Amino acid sequence: MPTYAITMLAAGIGIPVLAAMNAALGRHFGAPMLAGAVLLAVGFLTASVVALITGPGALVKLASAPRHLLLAGLLLAFYVLSITAIAPKFGVGNAIFFVLVGQLLSAATIDHFGLFGAQPVPLSWSRLCGLLLMATGVVLTQKA
Repeated sequence: MPTYAITMLAAGIGIPVLAAMNAALGRHFGAPMLAGAVLLAVGFLTASVVALITGPGALVKLASAPRHLLLAGLLLAFYVLSITAIAPKFGVGNAIFFVLVGQLLSAATIDHFGLFGAQPVPLSWSRLCGLLLMATGVVLTQKA
């Protein structure tokens, strides 16, 4: 479990860095959508190499994958393109803080209902209070 927590902490640290770097690339190009496309292309190549190294046999299952689950790629593209276009105008911190609130809401919903095959984790009063406390913290950071 500590390895999972550390890995996800590193991923969380990387999200604002990704947003700032890609926003800068979009300014360099004068085209934020091109920066988003480049980011997704580099990500695709990286993920493909890692997938081929760690599970080369899994590729044969692609044809039988439920089509609706493949739409997650659209969500990734939406995130990358929106953060790349909006962060330079709205601020990386502001953009990420609203992303965090959205993540809290959707994660709690997915967990509560066990959507997409997730292990159900009921929304107890203590969990709801914790989520509200985190959301309040995000809001308070915007007041400063």
